[in-house]
Amino acid sequence: MNEQTAVNNYFQEDLAIKNQEINSHAQEEFDQFVQKLRLVGVDVIVIEDRKETDTPDSIFPNNWISFHENGDIALYPMFAENRRRERREDVLDLLEDRGYEIQHIVDYTGAEEDGLFLEGTGSIILDRVNRKAYCALSPRADEELFIEFCEDFEYTPVIFTANQSVDGKRMPIYHTNVMMALAETFAVICLESIDDKKERKNVLQHLKEDGKEIVAITEMQMHHFAGNMLQVVGAEEKRYMVMSEAAYKSLTQQQIATIEKHCSILYSSLETIETCGGGSARCMMAEVFLPKK
Repeated sequence: MNEQTAVNNYFQEDLAIKNQEINSHAQEEFDQFVQKLRLVGVDVIVIEDRKETDTPDSIFPNNWISFHENGDIALYPMFAENRRRERREDVLDLLEDRGYEIQHIVDYTGAEEDGLFLEGTGSIILDRVNRKAYCALSPRADEELFIEFCEDFEYTPVIFTANQSVDGKRMPIYHTNVMMALAETFAVICLESIDDKKERKNVLQHLKEDGKEIVAITEMQMHHFAGNMLQVVGAEEKRYMVMSEAAYKSLTQQQIATIEKHCSILYSSLETIETCGGGSARCMMAEVFLPKK
């Protein structure tokens, strides 16, 4: 468990077992997850961690980097100091060795010095087809930085605040991607976390005008990581909505049926990672959209 991120990630909890045991459970969950993705033909690139850097959250790579269709890469400013060590140049070398083309690196990490953060596709939900970017503002998602990102990458910004109840208070949700997931033809979203009615209406309007069917989840389902999903492409261009077992089990039959109208569901047990890390299936994947050479 990363103590530095626990201050505003209310999804993290202590487990009453030794770190060594937590580690071995987490590795097992990770390996099974990768295996399930590969079995359906999803191309998974696994990066080996480095013990000496001591990066407890490196299992969530989507916060420090994003990859774009034009060959650009964005590097993001991170809230927790020990997460900044996750940024590794050798990851880019590895991708180039695999035939991916990198044109430009857009580096926002200097904002850390001013105490401003924007944690990748944790903070930003990208609709790459309709060129819209959704962002729930929080201590880890700065509005001005987000607008700068949208200008640089030519996205229309959709800005709102999303809250969760913590000890009777409404507190900002640390990452947009725990309350919202965007697939090609539908969106999974915890509308009840957007307290401001105007903001909620605006988000819904954007989703509907782009033809997305809405799967509304409750705050309780969000706490089981039902908002933390990612649509991926497997063999023969088949689409899968990827989530954890906890997320899947929290869904109603109707919600499952709605998602399955659009694509297949793939889930895996990530209990240890979710409890100690406060992130789930979507956070564990940084999707690579770079062009191939």
